[in-house]
Amino acid sequence: MLEGRGYRVTAPRKAITSLLAQKRDGFTSDEVSDELPSVGRATVYRTIKLLLEAGAVCRLAMMDGTQMYSLCGIGHHHHHWVCVECGAVKEVRAIAIEKLISEISADIPGEVIDHRLELYVNCGLCPATSGK
Repeated sequence: MLEGRGYRVTAPRKAITSLLAQKRDGFTSDEVSDELPSVGRATVYRTIKLLLEAGAVCRLAMMDGTQMYSLCGIGHHHHHWVCVECGAVKEVRAIAIEKLISEISADIPGEVIDHRLELYVNCGLCPATSGK
């Protein structure tokens, strides 16, 4: 994907994308940097930004204002639920949400150019919440 956008695929970028391909849950840039001590922090941040711009990574705004990322399917609009306990991130595709946005758009002067929806949950699947 990076090569297709005219970026060099360097060893550090390969290490970052290989690590991200293994991620099942959300991640922060700092977590990726900590897991790859041989890769410079700035390289991690720049590579995640490039992947975000390419649509391979989604940015999630957490309840406390921090940013988390997740891998995302390319070519379709979706939303997310994020477990506030374990950090699990799952895509949500619901036509009803898009219909609601369309209805709301009719009442807004101008054009809605984008929107995001994150649902913050206790997933009940992680060790932190499974006993509750």
